[in-house]
Amino acid sequence: MRIAFMGTPDFAVPTLDALVAAGHDLAAVYCQPPRPAGRGKALMPSPVQRRAEELGIPVRHPITLRDAEAQAHFAALDLDVAVVAAYGLILPQAVLDAPRQGCLNVHGSLLPRWRGAAPVQRAILTGDRTTGVTIMQMERGLDTGPMLATVETPIDGKTGGKLTDELARSGAALMVRVLADLGAYPPVVQPENGVTYAAKIDKAEARIDFAEAAGQIERQVRAFNPTPGAWFEHQGERIRVLACEVIDRHVLTAPGEVIDDALTIACINGAIRPTRVQRAGKAAMSAGELLRGFAIPAGTHLPGPVRT
Repeated sequence: MRIAFMGTPDFAVPTLDALVAAGHDLAAVYCQPPRPAGRGKALMPSPVQRRAEELGIPVRHPITLRDAEAQAHFAALDLDVAVVAAYGLILPQAVLDAPRQGCLNVHGSLLPRWRGAAPVQRAILTGDRTTGVTIMQMERGLDTGPMLATVETPIDGKTGGKLTDELARSGAALMVRVLADLGAYPPVVQPENGVTYAAKIDKAEARIDFAEAAGQIERQVRAFNPTPGAWFEHQGERIRVLACEVIDRHVLTAPGEVIDDALTIACINGAIRPTRVQRAGKAAMSAGELLRGFAIPAGTHLPGPVRT
């Protein structure tokens, strides 16, 4: 099939690779423009752009698809289908209608649950037991289109990064199966019951609030690993928590107080004990390694976010 691929982050790369491996004709790859990154703020191409260039596929990164020129360029590709995975731009109706088989999306949840920008993190934060990927026929609504196929995946204590990688691989394999025999996957309208929305992650959500239950904080740590990274502050420095364990016992001290020399921290319900942490500009380390060079003794109170 003649395909345009539209995606930007690491999540989308396995689908691009799978389409190439399956022998499809990749007419073009669309992704977000390079963004400033690092201390020097040099323009950095997205993971999809880098991979497409390695594969020798033409790359386009328009700022918008709403203008007539961009839409004409897209229509001129004479596509059978467009495959979309975390592209990051809204597709106007002219783009949705241009390919003969429309636009198919790899979405990282079991729709209609977790429509929107951050389905993986929201599923972990909420304590869902399972999630998955959905292949969806795109329409103008936010992840509202009819579903062609799904694959379910247990969450099982995974981090946001690990779960995203797993869903990226399973979504890529599922998309290839669907494209191999589109007629075998009739579209099914999403049910009205069970709709939830996965709002984009705000950086403020990454700060740990010890006035939350220990179980909720542990999910926050997993959901935000590797990015944006859950953190607390001590002596004006942010300490990222990459992994922690829940201490399920009654704690008499105030939330945010360090209750022993192993960095066990009281929460509103129980306590957490960070097991993997990272200081700014440093490599990840165990909590014991942190404490040998950066004292956080029992009795220290770790502040939470300011409540308004």
